[in-house]
Amino acid sequence: MNEHQHGGAGTSLATAPAGPPPVDDSCTRAAKELIDAVDADPWGSVRPSLYETARVLSAAPWLPGGQARIDHLLREQAADGSWGEGPEPYRLLPTLSAVEAVLAVLQRDPLAGGAADRLAAAAAGGLAALGRLPSAGPWPDTAAAEILVPGLVAAVNERLDRPQVAGLPHLGPWHRGPRPVVPGGYSAAAPGAVARKCRAAGGVPFKLHHTFEGVAGHLPDVLLPEADGLLGSSPAATAAWLAAADRSPQHSHRERAADELAAVAHRYGGLLPEAAPITVFERLWVAAALARAGLASRGVSTLRKWADHLYDPEGVRGAPGLMVDADDTAMAVLVAALVDRPRDPAPLAVFDNGHHYDCYVGEDTKSLSANAHALQALCAHLRHHPEAAATHRPVMDRVADWLVEHQQPQGHWTDKWHASPYYATERCVTALAPFPGFRRRRAVEAAAAWVLATQHEDGSWGVWGGTAEETAYAVKILLCTSGTVRQPAHTRALDRAGAFLHDTAGTPDHRHPALWHDKTLYAPQAMIQAEVVAARHLLRTRHETEYLP
Repeated sequence: MNEHQHGGAGTSLATAPAGPPPVDDSCTRAAKELIDAVDADPWGSVRPSLYETARVLSAAPWLPGGQARIDHLLREQAADGSWGEGPEPYRLLPTLSAVEAVLAVLQRDPLAGGAADRLAAAAAGGLAALGRLPSAGPWPDTAAAEILVPGLVAAVNERLDRPQVAGLPHLGPWHRGPRPVVPGGYSAAAPGAVARKCRAAGGVPFKLHHTFEGVAGHLPDVLLPEADGLLGSSPAATAAWLAAADRSPQHSHRERAADELAAVAHRYGGLLPEAAPITVFERLWVAAALARAGLASRGVSTLRKWADHLYDPEGVRGAPGLMVDADDTAMAVLVAALVDRPRDPAPLAVFDNGHHYDCYVGEDTKSLSANAHALQALCAHLRHHPEAAATHRPVMDRVADWLVEHQQPQGHWTDKWHASPYYATERCVTALAPFPGFRRRRAVEAAAAWVLATQHEDGSWGVWGGTAEETAYAVKILLCTSGTVRQPAHTRALDRAGAFLHDTAGTPDHRHPALWHDKTLYAPQAMIQAEVVAARHLLRTRHETEYLP
């Protein structure tokens, strides 16, 4: 590709070079199997959430599967007493959620001595772990942490203030130690302040539905939103809504919300994920990863079906109860172009704030990856409709410059939707690589240099240790740049990465670690696997074909 042309975003099926069909190798088969599996799954491939499962255990004791939720909490507690995945700052919210749920069970159920002893010990361990967690930030930018953390601190202390555990007055040591406090960086007044804004507005904004449990206890019944199914696609928000709606007979959808909550719990064996279903989000990310890498041919009819179904001229939402957002809308436009079903990118315009794209209306913190996806989508669209360049290129130049301005001095980018800078950096490099200009080229080169400098000894990359997912992103960054910067260091790094990905190729029970941000960390397994399969395929074919970003 000419360096001074706009374009890129992957070779579409229509513009792919003529030649023999792709070799039916392991990556091609894995891609087809993954597409078929995702197409057949009405829920999406994501593990249950410890946070969400504990919230439902506390707020919905009537829901079938309670014992499975209790067993899960006891089984998942770490040796240090905490709950959750990732470094200590990420364990604050899951540990608060689990401690409050364990106390709720102890206080409402007359359990037999052995079971009660185990729960009391878990509560004691969790409270001790909370006391050892950092007392101040920086805290991860997870969804609504500013209201969920102080709200749960208050809920735990309210339970500790009760004189005894129901039916078990002999159990008491767990509530005589230091009380959890709201850590620095959070405000105890935040949930109430948000609730006051809701009262002033006369209702709960749509963007709060997904985390409604954070304000539910501060709202009068008359301000409860209507939940036609899962509120905000969240089991925790729905359980909190149902608990409040039981006191408010005017809400007519309680039965449907309860049925959908029970259906999600049944799908996960009594446990709950942070959002359900995630099929829109999942299908768009899987399709983009595989189509960009040239792995769509055997499943193209399915990908085109997804593209036709998921694109919406009013904008796309990642799950039924979430807001329309620029990230999913951009990915729908991108996927449609990659599988030769180009769609109008006009729905993105509502998110354009004059500098960059807001991820959703009312956004508090910006998303670099959402803007990178929008830029990729516009590039891909212009491959099919070059006559639209006069309309889109001024916006594309503005967004590209905004991405460059937000690059970190070390050469990488970070984002609120993912804990790893390798994700955001790959998205930004892929978006910027086709663009001309010295500053943009230097930004891409700086990102590649950062990648080369941060590879682990075993050939992997990762912010907390090497993972296949982050290694896949790093591979794509280097492949984006190695075409113009033919350095031996690139070749050595890619060879080592290929060996790592081969040695750690997923088995049927393989679980990718949680690196994605929602209320806590989660791992969308199919989406991650698509990135890994795509990277392995690109590595295998890099000597025959050039990777086009």
